[in-house]
Amino acid sequence: MSDSAIWTRNGVTDTRLVRNFSYVNGKWTAGDDNATITVSNPADGAVLGDVASLSATQATAAVDAAQAAFPDWSMTLPQDRSALLRRWFDLMLEHKEDLARIMVLEQGKPLSEALGEIDYAASFIEYYAEEAKRPNVEGVTSHLPDAEVELWLEPVGVAALITPWNFPAAMLTRKAAAAMAAGCTIVAHPSGETPYSALALAELAERAGIPAGVLNILTGKASTIVEPWTQDKRVRALSFTGSTEIGRLLYRQSADTVKRLVMELGGHAPVIVFKGSDMDIAIEETMGAKWATTGQDCLGANRIYVERAIYEEFCERFTEATKALTLGKGMDDPDLGPLMNEKAVQKQEEHVADALSKGAKLACGGQRDDLGPLFYQATVLTDVPEDAAIMHEETFGPVAAITPFDTEEEVVRRANDSEYGLVAYLHSHDPRRIYRVTRALQFGMVAVNRTKVTGAPIPFGGVKQSGLGREGARKGMEEFMEIKYVCRDWA
Repeated sequence: MSDSAIWTRNGVTDTRLVRNFSYVNGKWTAGDDNATITVSNPADGAVLGDVASLSATQATAAVDAAQAAFPDWSMTLPQDRSALLRRWFDLMLEHKEDLARIMVLEQGKPLSEALGEIDYAASFIEYYAEEAKRPNVEGVTSHLPDAEVELWLEPVGVAALITPWNFPAAMLTRKAAAAMAAGCTIVAHPSGETPYSALALAELAERAGIPAGVLNILTGKASTIVEPWTQDKRVRALSFTGSTEIGRLLYRQSADTVKRLVMELGGHAPVIVFKGSDMDIAIEETMGAKWATTGQDCLGANRIYVERAIYEEFCERFTEATKALTLGKGMDDPDLGPLMNEKAVQKQEEHVADALSKGAKLACGGQRDDLGPLFYQATVLTDVPEDAAIMHEETFGPVAAITPFDTEEEVVRRANDSEYGLVAYLHSHDPRRIYRVTRALQFGMVAVNRTKVTGAPIPFGGVKQSGLGREGARKGMEEFMEIKYVCRDWA
């Protein structure tokens, strides 16, 4: 197991937050035969520690615990569930710095981004602490004589949550807080590359007084842990954030038990910049949409379409702004950090090579940096042809692909020519054009003249193969609830 000195040297003051065991039924649990997975720092490859790798049998035992806890938790008064969630939120903010530093060490993102993610993650717990009080019974005017009609919202039961490595805190709290507020109990599997963030949140949930069995965090191999959950009929809902490929697999595996599915899958976000836009804002916001989390974000700008009349100016200014970005270790708080793994770097290399072979121009970057094998330079490609792989596949890294367009109809057609439909970014000051294009874009979310759109009060999600259902807002809690129709005769 890991040496606490690794964490203290990097500014983690409460080393009890650094847990190497899974959290099941209120107990810190080792893997069968003491099996472990090794977690490394992507910035330098240094081993951070070994975390428990649970077995399929243990995965089923976690469902046993969640199922046993469900009756009491679901019948707990909403205000009492709310109070527990609120204490969890308060503890997150109290330990914000430590949580952020844990995240930087295992995920690599710049420290300021990690601090921002902790605030973002905590906001979901705060929001759902309030929403827990509001699933009111709805009265319906009866269509029958001598009958009362009501609609009740009730928790579905045990919910399985599978979360990614790019936002290891926020993607867990966005799911878990909604499900727990609804009255569900949880079995959760964090990415094997970033388990420490999830385990730290489990430690704080325990301190907050969340009852045993309500929140279970199982580390290890996804194929070992998750597959038993997909086959277990007691798991009534499954929420997943990750690639469309894995989403399809979970969809198939869950079919026999007819689970409720919430899936936030891949993105392939277009940015559309029309002439007449505020160029300063368009550049600034597109930079944010492209380079946040070093491009490792499903909301990341993947295709940048710029009207031909302003194309040259945009490319020049965007390239110069990109050249000014700093690259480094997350603890030094640069603009960009390392990528998560070798596979991610290889994808950047493949997309860049493919685009250049088809006629794109390299404006800057285009190679690994001397800082280390997982550091890839911020790269700008211009004149990217439509048949380049990067125009059809999610890059998930620091490569910006820019291409010109001539007409509104053309760019809408090109933007929609994708099986992904998570978010689109639009820059224009023409209100009629904004309305037309917003209506025409086949995406679950559209941002106009800005980048930041997410937050606890909004329903986050996409269309087509970008996902099913919504996370955040009241809709996010309702994904973990069923409608019970009650018809009473008092005669």
